[in-house]
Amino acid sequence: MTMMEQQPRRKSWVVGPMIALALLCGVVIGKGWEPTGHASETYEELKTFSEVLNQVQKHYVEETKPKDLIQGAIRGMLGTLDPHSAYMTPEMYKEMQVETRGEFGGVGIQIGVKDNRLSVIAPIEGTPAYRAGIKAGDFITKVNEDSTKDLSLMDAVTKMRGPKGSKVNLTIQRDGTPEPLVFTLLRDTIKIESVKSKMIDNLGYVRLTQFQEATGRDLSKAIKQFRDQKVQGTILDLRNNPGGLLTAAVDVSEQFLPSGKLVVYTKSREGKKDEWFAKSKDQLEDLPVIVLVNEGSASASEIVAGALQDWGRAVVVGTTSFGKGSVQTILALGDGSGLRLTTAKYYTPKGRSIQSTGITPDIVVKLPNASTAKAADGKPNEKEGEGKTVKPPVGKDASPHDGKSPDEPGSKNGTPPSSLQELSGELSLEQDIQLQKAVELLKSWKIFKELKVS
Repeated sequence: MTMMEQQPRRKSWVVGPMIALALLCGVVIGKGWEPTGHASETYEELKTFSEVLNQVQKHYVEETKPKDLIQGAIRGMLGTLDPHSAYMTPEMYKEMQVETRGEFGGVGIQIGVKDNRLSVIAPIEGTPAYRAGIKAGDFITKVNEDSTKDLSLMDAVTKMRGPKGSKVNLTIQRDGTPEPLVFTLLRDTIKIESVKSKMIDNLGYVRLTQFQEATGRDLSKAIKQFRDQKVQGTILDLRNNPGGLLTAAVDVSEQFLPSGKLVVYTKSREGKKDEWFAKSKDQLEDLPVIVLVNEGSASASEIVAGALQDWGRAVVVGTTSFGKGSVQTILALGDGSGLRLTTAKYYTPKGRSIQSTGITPDIVVKLPNASTAKAADGKPNEKEGEGKTVKPPVGKDASPHDGKSPDEPGSKNGTPPSSLQELSGELSLEQDIQLQKAVELLKSWKIFKELKVS
């Protein structure tokens, strides 16, 4: 579940290697060492922690394992911070590394915390969650029978993952839907193709689903094809893109900006400022660009949209983005575990903080809301236990949009889709009013340019 992250340069994430020094309950005080200031306070608190650990091991009614107790204490410590900071066991740390390379097991949801609730930032295209109709902005209240209240992001991720083909129930609270929705999903291997492109008339359309190590390289290939086909403009679709690697956001941005332009900068607690600049030239040589965003566009997506908006390189169209403006650094620990720690906030070239506010489009275009969710057979959802249950068809992984009838969302003659994932697999210009607006703007630009020349 992606957040704006940094890792050592060998993983091409962001910054140089970082060493985490951890004091784990046993504190060795060298000869002549005298605690002062904050160090003294830390020492006293660690003494208390050591005493508690000792008492639990001596007197608790059941035998305990020191490793379990210490890992629980570490989780509790990270739990007092923001929702994006977390401890990762060695197994979780390995999974995180696999995820950034574009393949992992699960249901295909990117999650975050909004309004103190576990929130869906965006479903990943082509995954069980996406096909089921889970939407950006949905709140996950239960994973199976376990409440998500007070559940850390990493623990939520762990609960949703499992062997391919196994089932997991997600209880969803959706704005505008009075009763909870229960989705039964079949876990699958999640393979992410982060760059998808095609032509719409004489315009280039490229959709980024995530920001991964190879995203910049793959985008460059798509842009080269656009140039070869002499496109008149480009649409960069970042809707429902929950973000990913900061380096990938810079790689993408610099393909639309002249060399030397500031893409993004971060500030740490001490006020330390790190800046990232475009290093390559604008690949489209001043051809017009439209960036599409929505409430599922977060983190790296907001960096790209904000940079192109600040420099006047693109017109941003859609709805206000998610508002995830913090940077998480991945710190490897000696036993193979790791920390995901919020270390900075990022800002657009003009100094705008995106945290909690998001990117406001230059032109706001809202997709119509669906009045009710539908089950897999197109009929209203049936009550089953608590809330409404979305039942998967036989052999499917809870896909209420498979086998569309003419009146279902996403069909040519039906009502307009309420979100991007309700569009059919093929690009549906007739139904996607945000995309329609982007095409209209680019074609209008060509007309005005021709008038200016004449």
